[in-house]
Amino acid sequence: MKRIILFIFCGAMMSFIKWQPNFGIAKRIALQKHELILLNFSGSDWCGPCMRLHKEIFESPVFSKMADTSLVMINADFPRDRKHQLDAQTEKQNDALADKYNPTGIFPYTLLLDPQGNIIKTWEGLPSETADEFANDISAICQSRK
Repeated sequence: MKRIILFIFCGAMMSFIKWQPNFGIAKRIALQKHELILLNFSGSDWCGPCMRLHKEIFESPVFSKMADTSLVMINADFPRDRKHQLDAQTEKQNDALADKYNPTGIFPYTLLLDPQGNIIKTWEGLPSETADEFANDISAICQSRK
């Protein structure tokens, strides 16, 4: 029984993505590691497609494994529920990111950026691809830039 619980726990941990909360730090990490930045705009507590994107794609084991070795992940979240409100500094950062990268307010909106913050590719709404296809698409872009 302990082995089963350990296996389930380890499996869940392997599909965990670390989201960088600071865009400036994300750019520095991407530059140091020669990785790309995946910037996602979401409404975590009100946007159904945003929730599906995180659950069906970002939390999938295939995407998580690829992201762990190829991407610096940052989520610009815009929650509406008072209990999910962000601290003032994060809110200010997310507003600035939206002004620059998502001025029309599309949710979800995902961008693949180089370490300098230049746009490589964008996805409006929930991607039509499977998690595997989405991960493979990004992986191919990452490989072509090395």
